[in-house]
Amino acid sequence: MPYVFPFQIYYEDTDHSGRVYHANFLKYCERAREHLLGVDELVRLFRDEGVGFVVYKAELTFREGAVHGDALEVRTTPRIESAFRAVFQQNIHRQSGGPPLVEATIHLVCVDRHQKLIQLPDRVRQGL
Repeated sequence: MPYVFPFQIYYEDTDHSGRVYHANFLKYCERAREHLLGVDELVRLFRDEGVGFVVYKAELTFREGAVHGDALEVRTTPRIESAFRAVFQQNIHRQSGGPPLVEATIHLVCVDRHQKLIQLPDRVRQGL
């Protein structure tokens, strides 16, 4: 069952055409992953263990635009692909239902304080 993160589209999210600016969809996916992993846990991991997450790869397919006032949700399904990589399938839908507006596959890896690649922490692997 996917993790669901609801959000609202504001005027500031749109471009001159009145549609959501494409790069903002990456922000919505980021917020959903942050809530899924837990803000407090992400802060603790970096502060106490020096572990940070970085995007290794992002693939987005834009099916339909969104406009000011739309109520959307990111549906996130994570999987561990290796000891070093977590993959998040993140589809953005209208809260009222229907097919995805945007389909995103985001690959994350962990780095230490020196930006060196490290394995995903056990707590993260177990939590996903």
